[in-house]
Amino acid sequence: MPVKTYAPTTPARRYLTTLSTADLARIRPVRSLTERLYKTGGRNNTGRITTRHIGGGHRQMYRKVDFKRDKDGVKAKILAFEYDPNRGARLARVQYEDGELRYILAPQGLAVGAVVESGEKAEISVGNALPLRLIPPGTFVHNVELKPGRGGQLVRGAGVGAQVMAREGDYAFVKLPSSEIRLVHSNCRATIGMVGNADRSNLVVGSAGRSRRLGIRPTVRGVVMNPVDHPMGGGEGKSKGGNHPQSPWGLKSKGKKTRRPKQSDRWIVQRRKK
Repeated sequence: MPVKTYAPTTPARRYLTTLSTADLARIRPVRSLTERLYKTGGRNNTGRITTRHIGGGHRQMYRKVDFKRDKDGVKAKILAFEYDPNRGARLARVQYEDGELRYILAPQGLAVGAVVESGEKAEISVGNALPLRLIPPGTFVHNVELKPGRGGQLVRGAGVGAQVMAREGDYAFVKLPSSEIRLVHSNCRATIGMVGNADRSNLVVGSAGRSRRLGIRPTVRGVVMNPVDHPMGGGEGKSKGGNHPQSPWGLKSKGKKTRRPKQSDRWIVQRRKK
C-alpha cells in the first residue's frame, strides 16, 4: 500500500502523507458487526481528566473483529479489505461456507478471493489460525493468544509479527516485535503471517487539524507554562525552573523505571530492554 505525497499548495500539505486506498472496498461495514463507540474525552465517570491529550475526533463505529478464530474446520473466503478507524491494521471481510460474515485482521500477502481456515487441521499458510504446538519453529505469526480460547491479545498492530522460536514441554518460545521472548502455552492460537499495512509507520500527520480529527488534543510543554501550572514553568525565557525534568505532579521523567511487577513476568524469558 504505497504512501501518497501532495504538492505543497499549503503549509499543511507540504509534508502531509497518506496511504493509498485503492485496494480498499468502497462499501459500508457489516451492520451486525458494528456497534456505537462512545468517546470519553479522557475523562472518568466523575468528569475528571484522567488521560490527557484526548478529545474531539471524528465520529466512529466500532468493528467487531474475530480475534478468537474459533470456527474450526469451516473455510472462509475473503470478500474485501476494509478500513478500520479504530486500529492501524486493515480488516478483511470473510464469509464462511455456511454464510456467516466476520472481520479478521488482514495479513500481508493475502488477496481478495483467498481462502482461510482455523483449527488443528488447517494448513500452515498465511491467514490460517492454529495452536502454537502445530506451528513450525521460525514461522512468523500474529494475533497471539495469552490464554487458550480467550482470543488474540498480542501482535495485532499494523505491520508487526512475532516469531515462534522453539517449543519445550507445554510452552512455546515466542519472540515478540519488541524483541522480548516470552513463554506462551502451546494450546494458545496464533495466525500465520504478519499483519498488513506496514507502511502506516511512514505516515506524516502534517497538520494540527488532522491530529484533532484523530482525537488527539494538543500537548503543551511544561517549560512554557507558569509556575502555578507546572514545576518546570516560569523564568524569563528558556528555563526549567531549577528543577529536574518532571511531570506536572512532580514525578521524575528521565529514565526512572515505572513498570510495576506483574504475575506474568515469570513467563518472560528475555526482556526487550537488555
